[in-house]
Amino acid sequence: MAVINFKLKVLDKYLIRNYLSTFLFCLLICTLISLAFDFSDKVQAFIEKPCTLKNIVVDYYFGFIFNITGLLLPIYTMIAVVFFTSRLASNAEILSILNAGVSFPRLMKPYLMAGGLVALFHLSLNHFIVPKFNKSRLWFEHTFVWTDQKNVKNSAHFLVAPDTKVFVKGYNERETGKDEEKKMEQKMTGLRIEQFTGNRINSILEAPEAVWQEDTKRWRLANYNVHTFDGLRERIIQSTAPLDTAINLNPGDFVFFQNQNQEMTTPELRNAIERDRSRGLSSSTRSYEIEMHRRTADAFTNIILTIIGLAVA
Repeated sequence: MAVINFKLKVLDKYLIRNYLSTFLFCLLICTLISLAFDFSDKVQAFIEKPCTLKNIVVDYYFGFIFNITGLLLPIYTMIAVVFFTSRLASNAEILSILNAGVSFPRLMKPYLMAGGLVALFHLSLNHFIVPKFNKSRLWFEHTFVWTDQKNVKNSAHFLVAPDTKVFVKGYNERETGKDEEKKMEQKMTGLRIEQFTGNRINSILEAPEAVWQEDTKRWRLANYNVHTFDGLRERIIQSTAPLDTAINLNPGDFVFFQNQNQEMTTPELRNAIERDRSRGLSSSTRSYEIEMHRRTADAFTNIILTIIGLAVA
């Protein structure tokens, strides 16, 4: 039985070293250029908005560096391959390698090995590292730069339990109080909770509004009606006494941003997909699924562009 020899030869080490060193150089230079363009684009917000130097450097630019690296890493890979391979070709090194009897597939071996290392690095970036740094970056952008990108779900249906369905006509939040006593009031309007068994409705709770209680993590109803059904008989209970109800919903289920999926690690994306599917929101999971598959596809693009760059150079 033949034994595969993975020992690197001098040619392999030489090409891998050139590949990785040129890649790191391109990564550094292109990142600095991206920082310069981004700073010129957002400098007005840095000056006018009440953000600190720590917010700009730590919260925003650390996340920006990792985010732009994750997005453009395949381009850096192709630039590096074309750059150093063209230099080898202009020095007649590629010609000497081929004249020594090295075939083109054999020449590709160190390129693919180095491209595989970059792809593994890109995978770890996309799935785990970049989303963690994106949390602070996106928080900064939503707070100080793009303050009008918040979206709110209205006329939303949720399956919060196997036998419980919730309809919410609207959701809004506003600041109450003054100065140090300011707090956020979060409110659902047009609330309807249906409990059922199979195709039969057992009860319906209706309330004009429900206010989120941050201390108890519950929704408080101040005025509500409860309809209970026993066959064809209906019983209605009206109450104005405050009622705290533990609905499996929180304010975060109503407020979302267009790029919210970028701040979730892949395990968090899977949990969000399962959560939304269990609530009957399969259509809202599409952006999560696209983001999760994009992270893997982008990493393998490094290998494809390595082959293209070698052929072109």
